[in-house]
Amino acid sequence: MNLHQLQHTEGARTNGFRKGRGVGSGNGKTAGKGHKGQNARSGGHVRLGFEGGQNPYFRRLPKRGFKNGSHVEFAVVNVESLNCFDAETVVTPTLLVESKLVRKEFDGIKILGSGQLTKKLTVQAHKFSKAAEEAIKNAGGAIEVL
Repeated sequence: MNLHQLQHTEGARTNGFRKGRGVGSGNGKTAGKGHKGQNARSGGHVRLGFEGGQNPYFRRLPKRGFKNGSHVEFAVVNVESLNCFDAETVVTPTLLVESKLVRKEFDGIKILGSGQLTKKLTVQAHKFSKAAEEAIKNAGGAIEVL
């Protein structure tokens, strides 16, 4: 097939409606806007959430607290639970999810220093506590911050 042989699939391209162009078009006279009223006039429409003067839905609902948009939530893993891996293993976030030490990846993974690490591992995570860094390095391993 060459470029000059390309065609649109049937029904993919249709002409737009020409509003207000005669009765035969099916969109003549009032151009689909009905008779009179705010929406029939130029620039006429109601704002989003407007309910005709009734107390709007977003004002009827109670509002509590504050949601910080830049909040980052980490899944936490203790150093002791890393003993389930073989020595010299590179522990990545995907490996932690596969081994079910982390149920889901949240915004990142943080390694905490609770317990003893007995194997030499290279651990990749988004954050490490100071105690976790020491425990991994004391065991002869390495850390990599993602």
